[in-house]
Amino acid sequence: MKLFSVLTFILAIGFVVVSLSGCAPTITTYRLNPVSGDIATIDGRLVTKAEQNGVGIVASFEREDMEFVTLDVEIKNRTDHSIDVNPADFHFTALGVEQDTLPDPRNAGLAFIRTAADPTYEAGRMSLKRKLETKRLKRAKIFNTILMVAIIASDASSSSTSRSYREYANNRVAHGIAYQGLAIKRAIDYSTFGDRMQRYNYEEYRWRELALKAHTLAPGELVRGFVYLPKVANAHYLAINYTIPEQANIPLLFKQELVQQRKNQRR
Repeated sequence: MKLFSVLTFILAIGFVVVSLSGCAPTITTYRLNPVSGDIATIDGRLVTKAEQNGVGIVASFEREDMEFVTLDVEIKNRTDHSIDVNPADFHFTALGVEQDTLPDPRNAGLAFIRTAADPTYEAGRMSLKRKLETKRLKRAKIFNTILMVAIIASDASSSSTSRSYREYANNRVAHGIAYQGLAIKRAIDYSTFGDRMQRYNYEEYRWRELALKAHTLAPGELVRGFVYLPKVANAHYLAINYTIPEQANIPLLFKQELVQQRKNQRR
């Protein structure tokens, strides 16, 4: 019975944790507004414009997207020669409430500086992510099989032991809970697998279709797409710089707010 008691406890705790994880009454969302450059309101959103040495940028906050905050960016080449555009040339420094530079949590002696996601690199990771998720499901299946064997062995052993009716009834209830808990765990494993695969499909679409791509702009041309910046929860400002070596270094300053919303109010 000792093995069975431990097994039942693990399944019960896992079920409670999963149940409680979906009951959070509020959710935190990110909101960014530009506070530098030539700012205007277009279609209800704040948009900033900046230019240096013939390279022009129009940028606005688009939305929060999983582990990123997203900027809608347009880059125009007003020079008399071609320029190379790359979303990985967007960098930002996380600033505090007084626009002081925050320390990097990985190394307190350095400034908190991050680079925008590289869509080509991220799209290339999708195949590996799917393979790892498939392996995770296979490991879960093996573990579930081991649990089932343990439950059946415990059930058979305890059922063959003579006992009072109350003990017999309690034993049947306990094993029924264990079988049900294992069924729930299996359902959660498959649901998690499906959700993550769906997420990876979206991520692949995001990097291939929505993100700003590396591109060579001829004079007079422009390109538009989303730039994905890693979230920094404790930042009050993001000091963003778009750099083209030996051509331009364009600063953009955005103020960041964390907004608490009730879960049923979020669209």
